[in-house]
Amino acid sequence: VQLQASGGGLVQAGGSLRLSCAASGRTFSMYNMGWIRQAPAKEREFVAAIGWTGSATSYADSVKGRFTISRDKGKNTVYLQMNSLKPEDTAVYYCAADMNWSDLVQRGAEFWGQGTLVTVSS
Repeated sequence: VQLQASGGGLVQAGGSLRLSCAASGRTFSMYNMGWIRQAPAKEREFVAAIGWTGSATSYADSVKGRFTISRDKGKNTVYLQMNSLKPEDTAVYYCAADMNWSDLVQRGAEFWGQGTLVTVSS
C-alpha cells in the first residue's frame, strides 16, 4: 500500500481544512486507516482512525467533536475533516495504514504517507 497525503495549509484559528489520503494497491479496502500528527519538538500523536469496513472510528480526546475521519473505498481515499482548528493543532499530519487496529492506534502502523503540514495561526 502506498499513501499520498494532501490538503494541508495555513488557516486561522477557528477555520477548517480537509485532508485527503489517496492509497494505491489492490488491498486498500482491507486496511484500517488513520491519521497521526507530529508537532515541532513533540512526539507523534494519534489523531483518528477508521476501520476497514468504515463502521468503526476512534479519535484522540483532543480532537473529538472537531475532527471527522471518513473513507471512500471507491476512490481509495481517506479524509480528515478538521473544524474549529486551534493553534495547538499545528503539526505535520501523516496518513497511515495497518491491518492491525491496535498497531495503527498506537502509532506503529505498517504503511505511512509522506505527511502534509497544517499550520493554524492565532
